Amino acid sequence: MGAGTPQADTGTSAWPTASLRGLERLGHNLHTVCGFLDDKTAESTPGVVSSTFVRDGKILSPRTNEWVSVATPRTRASLREGDLAVVLVRRAGDSALVTSEHAGWPAARSIGIIRAEPRLVQWLHIWLQTPTAKARLDEDVTAHVEPTVSLDTLRRMLFPLPPPDVITHYHRAFTLIEETAAVYQLTARKTLELADALHNVVAASGPPWGSRPLAKVARLKSGTGSESSLPPAPADPTADVIAPRDLYDLPVPHVHRFRLTSPARDGAVHPPGTFMLSTRSDGAHIAVSSRAATPLRSVVAVRPLDDEDAWWLLHELRSRSKAIAELAQGQNRREISALRLKSLVLTWPDHFTRADFRRVVEPLHATARLLVSKIATLHALRDALLRDITAKAGVLRETEEQSLSLLAPLGVEGLDESGWGLQTQRVPE
Repeated sequence: MGAGTPQADTGTSAWPTASLRGLERLGHNLHTVCGFLDDKTAESTPGVVSSTFVRDGKILSPRTNEWVSVATPRTRASLREGDLAVVLVRRAGDSALVTSEHAGWPAARSIGIIRAEPRLVQWLHIWLQTPTAKARLDEDVTAHVEPTVSLDTLRRMLFPLPPPDVITHYHRAFTLIEETAAVYQLTARKTLELADALHNVVAASGPPWGSRPLAKVARLKSGTGSESSLPPAPADPTADVIAPRDLYDLPVPHVHRFRLTSPARDGAVHPPGTFMLSTRSDGAHIAVSSRAATPLRSVVAVRPLDDEDAWWLLHELRSRSKAIAELAQGQNRREISALRLKSLVLTWPDHFTRADFRRVVEPLHATARLLVSKIATLHALRDALLRDITAKAGVLRETEEQSLSLLAPLGVEGLDESGWGLQTQRVPE
């Protein structure tokens, strides 16, 4: 697939249907394997990639710098740069392209490894995000303990195979979308860290400030119900519904839209700007709702008595993350209530100091909100591209798989119009 590869029509007629198993039979250099460590061992061992750390198209292991020479030696199931790491357990189908950062790392059994020609791997990473691919994997999920798909399911799964130049264009578009979103996310996070730092300066360097219990400066209400109890949401009106897991690991407290909605119920819906708080053993997790929202169990809605105090209150709560978690109950400190939070003691400067702080950090929060909105726009563009790919692919059925015969080895002149060295012929019905 060098420079001499002919350009091909990007219409659906130019996209033959393939599978990893079929391409492997034709002699393509493909390698698929599962990791070999169980997740319990993997997540307690430095330098191992498990399904927990494959998220949002990246490998997000917090132990990146902990690889040691005495770790598990490299095997066929060790990751190489350019591999596709696919989640097989819990979030089946999530995938990440392996970079040099994680090359050589062993994988857990919850990870499937696909090693193939770079553009094929890039395309599979994109295809697995499409609605068609997700629905196909859902058909084969087993759930004896946790939702799981087998490596054989991935090898049998049909996918369209655009010409290499088309894949290159798609890969560049998706890469730029994610890189731009990552820059926006980092900028938003640093902006809020600056606001946190300014709060700490004011709280620590001024004259001895007074203190107030949280119940004296804010209204608090515990959430109720669970995701499983949510009724179907009508077209309108609806409110966002916030579960504890929606608050974990947010890069910034501003959220464009939450994943769940439900009918708006009087007395259970809180206005935009309400703080939604949950806890975990690592501390408190807080979001500022941008729409009317309803908290579920183990989420507490917190709203300042005076809206002018909103940013001071938010940064006070963020600064007391560990102390708030200590007030929670249950395994991993996940059960928090308004009653437990009421007695939390806050540093509370005079009105003029709080007003000055608000004027300073308001532009920082406005910047973070704008960046979060831009990220949402980029992700909407990504989703539109994925829907477009699904539409171009059409309906993929086992009986409609095209038989693929090897016309010429890759890299040899005289490739067919697909650009993959494949001659396609539809299987007779």
